Amino acid sequence: MTLPSTTRIAILVPCYNEAVTIAAIVRDFQACLPQAQVYVFDNNSSDDTARIAREAGAIVRNVPEQGKGSVVRRMFADIEADAYIMVDGDDTYDASMAPQLVARLLQDGLDMVVGNRVSTEQAAYRPGHRFGNAMLTGCVSFLFGRTFTDILSGYRVFSRRYVKSFAAHSAGFEIETELTVHSLELRMPVAEVATVYKSRPEGSVSKLNTYRDGVRILSTILRLFKSERPLAFFSLFAVVSMLLSVILAEPLVQTYLQTGLVPRLPTAVLCAALMLFGVILLVCGIILDAVTKGRIEQKRFAYLAHPAPALPVHE
Repeated sequence: MTLPSTTRIAILVPCYNEAVTIAAIVRDFQACLPQAQVYVFDNNSSDDTARIAREAGAIVRNVPEQGKGSVVRRMFADIEADAYIMVDGDDTYDASMAPQLVARLLQDGLDMVVGNRVSTEQAAYRPGHRFGNAMLTGCVSFLFGRTFTDILSGYRVFSRRYVKSFAAHSAGFEIETELTVHSLELRMPVAEVATVYKSRPEGSVSKLNTYRDGVRILSTILRLFKSERPLAFFSLFAVVSMLLSVILAEPLVQTYLQTGLVPRLPTAVLCAALMLFGVILLVCGIILDAVTKGRIEQKRFAYLAHPAPALPVHE
């Protein structure tokens, strides 16, 4: 499929100390999508990332607030386009796939296409990262239903209505999880396309910390579970509290039926408090569920305020 010449395509590259790779990123994407504009968002790099990107032909913006999530929030707010390609600045993703990803977005009227990473290089996709990705993907699937096979991919294409309806809250690398949940929450049409994932070039250093960022992503999933599925979240704790209350109260009730006495008054008070706490949690879940549905409707209206991805005209 030939991309319509009138389609505005923006290539968004979040960067932090990627002087070794940024020139190749800009050059490769300009060659594959000459009609697109490359934007490099430099996040307080201490090397020559910004200068090299500018000399390579990219438009460079500076984002002082540290973290990939902060950069994505700024990119989505500032840039106007019909299709947005977001790619990490480490030169591990295949630029030649960009036209195919954009074509899939436009042809099928999708809102997000994720580059599903496929790699045979041990150094490119370490076993620990594979396991962490699988675990987090399973958590998201369990909490939000249908999902992707690679929720942490840094290679994605978005429609304008996705970008302008996305209210980013994350500050760091957990932003990919939030991007995935946003599409699931609004039931957007999405797809995955397999892409080659390469190892970093020599001299390029990863900014990821397997355990620290894994914990942050997992905490993001729990936070999203609380905010997007409050009834299920609070009901879980309500059931635990009520069940514990019943278990502790069972011998007290038997004693009372046999003797008419309550010998362990503190335990009886604890049982009553646990039951009351469970009821309060359940009520909180019901109220927040109604609030969440109203908030999702507002996000849906913001999403629908923008036109769908432009389909090519077949002659």
